[in-house]
Amino acid sequence: MSVKDNFKNVQASVTKACERSNRDSDNVHIIAVTKYVSVETAKEAVEAGIEHIGENRLDEALSKWEEIGSGVTWHFIGNLQTKKVKKMIHAFDYIHSLDRLSLAKEIDKRTNQGERKKCFVQVNVTGEESKSGLPPEDVLSFIEELKNYPSIEVEGLMTMAPYTDDHTELRSAFRQLRELKESIEEKKLSHAPCHELSMGMSNDFEIAVEEGATFVRIGSSLVGKEK
Repeated sequence: MSVKDNFKNVQASVTKACERSNRDSDNVHIIAVTKYVSVETAKEAVEAGIEHIGENRLDEALSKWEEIGSGVTWHFIGNLQTKKVKKMIHAFDYIHSLDRLSLAKEIDKRTNQGERKKCFVQVNVTGEESKSGLPPEDVLSFIEELKNYPSIEVEGLMTMAPYTDDHTELRSAFRQLRELKESIEEKKLSHAPCHELSMGMSNDFEIAVEEGATFVRIGSSLVGKEK
């Protein structure tokens, strides 16, 4: 199937998940994760109407950015080394993996004065050693510290759920992140509106949407896998 057909199928699944959870599908943004595909396939995604592109392999991401340009919204969704912030800061509209103050300091340093970089704080909801992110109990104090970095705006929280077919386990992880997001949102921090939730991938995005995801990160079922 073409990327365009895949996009229609993902959109239909998002719409159905929103209907089941009494949500407006306009509030769910589909990010095409293009790290395993060529520039040509990434362009096909854009031509299909996809407005959000996600990458975590920096050199490949920048080559795609140079080809495709700023007509779409770019999301950096992987682990970000502090030393590479300078190289990527101009290209990406959102950073989904803010998880330490040293990274916040560098993002703040490299963002143009007077601008704010939209960031998601990454949370390791399930405590898996293989996953990055802050433990839930440390998130609020971390976000409060971020007020010292005026170029950073905390748009929301991000997590990677366990890779499992257990829907109960998946739903629990997504619900925990949503509840944590809501508790921070209620504090009305000027630097951390925290309205958004980045969660859900090809195997679990429908459950994530049912639990409140506003950004879902879809790779293989949307653009395939070539590498």
